[in-house]
Amino acid sequence: MMKERRKLGIIGSTEYVDVARVKGVPAKIDTGADSSSIWASHIRVTKDGVLHFRLFDEGSPFYTGKSFKRKDFKVAVVRSASGHEQIRYRTHLTLKLKNRRIKVLFNLSDRSNNNFPILIGRRSVASKFLIDVSKNHTTIRPKSPKTKIVQRRLLEDPYTFHRKYIKKFAGDASNIKLKKKGKLNAASHTI
Repeated sequence: MMKERRKLGIIGSTEYVDVARVKGVPAKIDTGADSSSIWASHIRVTKDGVLHFRLFDEGSPFYTGKSFKRKDFKVAVVRSASGHEQIRYRTHLTLKLKNRRIKVLFNLSDRSNNNFPILIGRRSVASKFLIDVSKNHTTIRPKSPKTKIVQRRLLEDPYTFHRKYIKKFAGDASNIKLKKKGKLNAASHTI
């Protein structure tokens, strides 16, 4: 007779989670990522071999200033989607997701430029949850404001768009300038 499996909870591709007594932190559930990552700052290892860090940073609404210490930590070489590799510290934190507490091994990284301060990879949710990618349970929409700009420029003149942004800049979006205080930057209104 087979053991009855515990019923798996259903989560969306984005969820609010509680971590380290901070409630309602938006998290992206990324089944394309093996590991999980959390925004950490003030990361250092002291002479006695203890890892010190804070979750989030002063610019985050979730920053508490609380310092964490870990003797039990690891490192990993993490490769981004663009192929860039970095060494990151890793440690366990308890996360509350859909009224369930799970222990997650997080990479500590600067996620200040990401839409979500927490990314939860497939290893953390495997055998615990089913993911319904049609559901987004946060109000954050991960669309970049630059997407609207480049979409408008593509519609205005597809050929010039391709020559300028795809061929000349090899698709590098850092060359797209956003509006500042209601005025267009000189480079942002030309194609």
